[in-house]
Amino acid sequence: MLSGGSTGFLYCCCSRQFAAPASPSRSPMQPRRPEGFDGLGYRGGGREEPGPGAKPYSSSSDLSHWVSSPPDIPGSRNLHWGERTPQYGVGPAGTPLGGVGLNDEPYPAGAGTSSEQLNRFAGFGIGLARTHIAMSLQVHDFSSLFTENVLAHPCIVLRRQCQVNYHARNYHLTPFTIVNIMYSINKTQGPRALWKGMGSTFIVQGITLGTEGIISEFTPLPRELSHKWSLRQIGGHLLLKSLTYVVAMPFYSASLVETVQSEIIRDNPGILDCVKEGIGRVIGMGVPHSKRLLPLMALTFPTVLHGVLHYIISSIIQKFVLLVLKKENSQSLPTESSNSVQSMLDAYFPELIASFAANLCADVMIYPLETVLHRLHIQGTRTIIDNTDLGYEVLPINTQYEGMRDCINTIKREEGMLGFYKGFGAVVVQYTLHVAVLQLTKIIYSTLLQNVA
Repeated sequence: MLSGGSTGFLYCCCSRQFAAPASPSRSPMQPRRPEGFDGLGYRGGGREEPGPGAKPYSSSSDLSHWVSSPPDIPGSRNLHWGERTPQYGVGPAGTPLGGVGLNDEPYPAGAGTSSEQLNRFAGFGIGLARTHIAMSLQVHDFSSLFTENVLAHPCIVLRRQCQVNYHARNYHLTPFTIVNIMYSINKTQGPRALWKGMGSTFIVQGITLGTEGIISEFTPLPRELSHKWSLRQIGGHLLLKSLTYVVAMPFYSASLVETVQSEIIRDNPGILDCVKEGIGRVIGMGVPHSKRLLPLMALTFPTVLHGVLHYIISSIIQKFVLLVLKKENSQSLPTESSNSVQSMLDAYFPELIASFAANLCADVMIYPLETVLHRLHIQGTRTIIDNTDLGYEVLPINTQYEGMRDCINTIKREEGMLGFYKGFGAVVVQYTLHVAVLQLTKIIYSTLLQNVA
């Protein structure tokens, strides 16, 4: 969509006729126009060209087939809906071109009124403001990703360590105890212990996105669902997600080990160690594992089930929240052009809020399944984790689950139903930080919009 200044400029450029000196012998490729018309200063008055053979043009009807006006573009030069752009022709009372301006005031030939110029500058300024806000909101989208993957990574580390620690007596169901453990680990091992495995999480996300794109390119499985979806399209879309989770599964397992491994006993891992260990897990080579290591075929069903359920729940909740928020915003439409940038911001933030609510609900609803999945992935990898009861010392992982059903029954029998929610306080801290970042960003952009207005 063009802004006020840009459309005004295009309007003037389109309505002028630039001409070359007339020659007696006109070739077929030359424009058809009067010989004495230069197209630059003509405004309907009786202008005569000096020199022999010049012909005066005292009426706009003589040039009606040479000069054309573009159709009205809503929002370009019109200040209010319903007003029409004045045409370069005869006015309502037969006034020749140039006699009446935008505000029914006479103005000299070749020059616009001051109000028209101010309107063009105002439109140009609003266009710049919209561009600036749009670019700033894209930066905020990046900051949202930064919050989800970097700022909240210590919460992910403690959450996974609590989930796989079947020895723990403190379940850390509240954010107060999890913050205390974070402080103890940071004090004994340094800040690096809270951000371990962050690079591997980005690698897994990249592998997931790349795999999904490649499969969708070489197969008829749809990557996105259209508005007129069918059950066949939904089935193909979910099949694409399932295949993506299967391909990324060994790399997710290697990333999980890097995330929960204690910083006290681990060496400095390389950036691509996650990829190397994931490939080694597939071909059966690399880091030695114990006999209790579950094969990838036994991990396929819980991994795909967790990924597909998380995607379905988050998608449904996101659509629902977005529908409710847009319905509320539609009841308060802006009535002035100064609120156009504010309406743009109001249309963008519901997307972020809906995404936040969808991820929160999905994480809470399938948290027990995630606990089971992480314990199955970590079994037999000879991983040593931090003692989440004390904040120091280390513990080995030596579980002997036979599969998903045995893991569920063992947790229920030995740790109780709350054993599925170990480390849930880290989820509360994680999304509390996310809410704080969203509110802070909205305050910043609200202040920016007030300055622009």
